[in-house]
Amino acid sequence: MLKKTYSRSGSICRATFKLNDAEGVKNAYLVGDFNDWDMTANPMRRFHDGSFSVTLSLDANEEYRFRYWLGGDRWENDLSADAYVPNGMGGDDSVIRV
Repeated sequence: MLKKTYSRSGSICRATFKLNDAEGVKNAYLVGDFNDWDMTANPMRRFHDGSFSVTLSLDANEEYRFRYWLGGDRWENDLSADAYVPNGMGGDDSVIRV
């Protein structure tokens, strides 16, 4: 799930990325264009209901590819992404437009 909140000037978007239904996953990371696909740069916080979340400040009027890296062994897309694009590795990347 994606939630977007814009600054008064509209130049920055506080984007919250939330991953539900991550049963059995102990660690989750948000990975994408905004962190040069660094698999450990943006760890997600785990909640008691088993969901994970992280909020980033992103430049507005941009489009970013991203995915979730779960448990160190699998990739997941966001079901509420604004779009999906082929990633050249046989899968798709989620896209957020801010």
